[in-house]
Amino acid sequence: MKPMVSLSLATYPEANTPKTASNAVAVARRIGATLHAVAINVDIPDVSNALSSFLLDLPNKIREAEATSRSFGKYLLETVAKEALQGGVRLTTQELTAPPALIGDTAAEQCRYFDICLVGWAPDNQTARMTAEAVVFGSGRPTLLLPDATDVGALDHVVIAWDGSRVAARAVADARPFLELATMITVVTVTDEKPLPGQDIGERLAQGLRTRGLAAEAASIQAGARSIATAIQEHALEIGGKLLVMGGYGHSRVRDFVLGGATEGILSDLRLPVLLSH
Repeated sequence: MKPMVSLSLATYPEANTPKTASNAVAVARRIGATLHAVAINVDIPDVSNALSSFLLDLPNKIREAEATSRSFGKYLLETVAKEALQGGVRLTTQELTAPPALIGDTAAEQCRYFDICLVGWAPDNQTARMTAEAVVFGSGRPTLLLPDATDVGALDHVVIAWDGSRVAARAVADARPFLELATMITVVTVTDEKPLPGQDIGERLAQGLRTRGLAAEAASIQAGARSIATAIQEHALEIGGKLLVMGGYGHSRVRDFVLGGATEGILSDLRLPVLLSH
């Protein structure tokens, strides 16, 4: 069965960069997937009155913002189409509109029809972070965060952040398309962050992966004074990891996300592609 992946492209107020397009195509090509790219353009409700229209010209400003959003959306979809053609990836595209507060929710709803969700990430881009949070916790699908600062590459060394939890197990299952293509899998357990369900839990998972015919090894690390997200990402990069797989901890409370420490750290400072499952 050919997998289907969805790319959500933000266009307002901060748009994704073209790097997101090329990285998404690289991921789809890597796992032999069909790619569906969605540009979510903004639809700003006109709540102006006669006075505000006269003093601030709000209707015109709204039209300008929406036009800029559509322009970014068209440009990003054209970039994805060019990359897909060059990479031999089957592509479908779509444009949607949503109010500013519902852009993330719209992305999450669209992602429910696909196997893996792709979201671009860039430092100081709050729109990208908002979209990522909404998709991770609202789509019900695994979400691959793609940092703008790096090329995705082969994703041939997969690092699993393992604590024996339900969400970590879900992430490992969701990562199967990448695990089956990996030349090396490293299972990393942080031993000084919280109580773990047993000893050698990383080796037990690695052994199970080896039994399935995959090249896997286990490693235990200590975070020390570092945050757990920093410790895991630094170790992954030190050993040549190309993709980090981990569970996404958190829940929604009155539409504000309450995130676990590792998830918060990843969403704040992404250093390599990360597959998050909730």
